[in-house]
Amino acid sequence: MADLTKLEFVALDISDKNYLSRVLDAQIHLQASNLRNTIKEGNTVSQQDRAKAMIFLCHHIHEGLKDEYLTIKDPLELWKALAERYAHQKDVILLRVRFEWLKFATSRFQDSEGVQLSFVQNQLHAKIV
Repeated sequence: MADLTKLEFVALDISDKNYLSRVLDAQIHLQASNLRNTIKEGNTVSQQDRAKAMIFLCHHIHEGLKDEYLTIKDPLELWKALAERYAHQKDVILLRVRFEWLKFATSRFQDSEGVQLSFVQNQLHAKIV
C-alpha cells in the first residue's frame, strides 16, 4: 500500500463526464490493493481497510463532491451515494450509442442503395446507347 494519496487516474469530475471510466479505474485499483470488499454489501473488512479505501476514494473525487459528501465515513456508503447521483450516465451513454449506431447504419444503407441505383442506371444507359 505504498502511496494511497498518489493520483493514479483522473479524479471524478463534478459534472459527471467521467463517472463510468472512473468507476472502472477505482474498482481495479481497489481490487489490486485488496480493498475491493470495502465497497461490497455485507462486508466485514477492518476499520483500517475502510479508512484506506476512504482515503483513496476521497482523493479521487472533485473538491465540490468532497464537500457535499463530507459527512460520509464509510466507503460503501460513499460508493452508493455517488452511484445514485450518476446512475443516469449509463442511460445517457446507451442512448447516444444507439443514436450513433442508427445514424451509421442508415447512412451505410443509403450509400449501398445509392451504389446499387447508380449501377442499375449505368446498366440501363449502356443498353440504350
